[in-house]
Amino acid sequence: MIARQSFLHPDRCFSPEPAQREAARQLYNLVADLPLVCPHGHVDPRLFADPDYTFGSPTELFIIPDHYIFRMLYSQGIPLEALGIPRRDGGPVERDHRRIWQIFAEHYHLFRGTPTGYWLRDELANVFGIQEPLTPQNAQAIYDAIDARLRTPAYRPRALYDRFNIEVLCTTDPATSRLEHHQTIRASGWHGRILPTFRPDAVVNIDGAGWLHHLAELSEVSGVDIGDYRSYIAALEQRRAFFKQMGAVAADHAALSAYTEQLSSAEAETIFQRARRGTASSDDAVRFTAHMLMEMARMSVEDGLVMQLHVGSLRNHNAGLYERFGPDMGADIPVASEFTRNLRPLLNRFGSHPNFTLILFNLDESTYSRELAPLAGHYPAVKLGPPWWFFDSLNGMRRFFDAVMETAGLYNTVGFNDDTRAYPSIPARHDLWRRAAADWVAGLLVRHLIDEADAHAMVRALAYDLAKTAYRL
Repeated sequence: MIARQSFLHPDRCFSPEPAQREAARQLYNLVADLPLVCPHGHVDPRLFADPDYTFGSPTELFIIPDHYIFRMLYSQGIPLEALGIPRRDGGPVERDHRRIWQIFAEHYHLFRGTPTGYWLRDELANVFGIQEPLTPQNAQAIYDAIDARLRTPAYRPRALYDRFNIEVLCTTDPATSRLEHHQTIRASGWHGRILPTFRPDAVVNIDGAGWLHHLAELSEVSGVDIGDYRSYIAALEQRRAFFKQMGAVAADHAALSAYTEQLSSAEAETIFQRARRGTASSDDAVRFTAHMLMEMARMSVEDGLVMQLHVGSLRNHNAGLYERFGPDMGADIPVASEFTRNLRPLLNRFGSHPNFTLILFNLDESTYSRELAPLAGHYPAVKLGPPWWFFDSLNGMRRFFDAVMETAGLYNTVGFNDDTRAYPSIPARHDLWRRAAADWVAGLLVRHLIDEADAHAMVRALAYDLAKTAYRL
């Protein structure tokens, strides 16, 4: 278990109002040490396949892979090259990891008041034992302290899995993956529960970069000769069956909008063949993705994989950055979303099916009380995922609780998932959610809207039970 250090205030995230603060403390203490259930995230399974895996330098752990961090630094005019981010063309970038860490320390103030700053402070204190703020003056001493710990067996991923008290951790894997790291983990006999998640976006979004290449990979790995739409669907079904055999409980889908449409087989075939020839239009791409969301819902009804849908991110907004560094470089920007009309075809067909669970995530907070809460409060299949990405913050969580719970009800939400690549930050993210949840429930308790037994059940559900139930874990 992680010791909670005095460097972090014990009442962080709680209300300044004395009665609510005291109730929040008591509720938080009930759930603070429950195991972590991590049903959706982006930690590389390679970390757990090799029992001797090491994270490298502090810079390789904290800065180079984390777009939350380098996005903020880039916004203040620091080139990604100066932060050691690899370029697509192999061009020159800063190689001195101490120099990169110094730049980070000199700009650490940029993260004041942000969720990233909160996670960093918690991670430095509780995972690495750093009991002072990072400054330009102490940067190299803190670098040395973290570096020394990273060289020890206690800081290898499998050891941290136990220290973090993780019960289960789900990765996110492309549909074409052979899941070789998951197979290695299984064969090793290690007790950790690392499960794959089926992510088919690269082979579903026909306007995506390299779609034909990914289609060829899908054909190879599935053993299905894909020449038409029917064989394409068969290949996807084969991959889902393989993922489920390897322990997957969910599929994950990202789309710019929640638009769904059922195409006829002939229409789907026509668009599919245009895409294979490279002549599909932008309208073709929108309609095909909409149709494939319907197909993925059908497959989820049949195979039982929970369907996660993340809506509303315009990817690679900064064209120049994308050209130099590729995707996932922090230049994904939210757009306005609509769910009521866009999801109607899918929900009219599958929304009441007892074998279907659809977990919705979005980046347009205005839809929570207007659309998503009423949808989740009606359709048995619909559940609401926690605040995602730009909103997985204390204030984002508070707004979520206030916007959806009265209409959707607590039990039509799914608790928390950390949705991160930054493995050592997982405990900090869960702790923030548990504190926010305890404070919100405490507010209901001190206003006498619920009693103490209700409060205990609700805070436990938010911290642990809802995620296990929703993802059938």
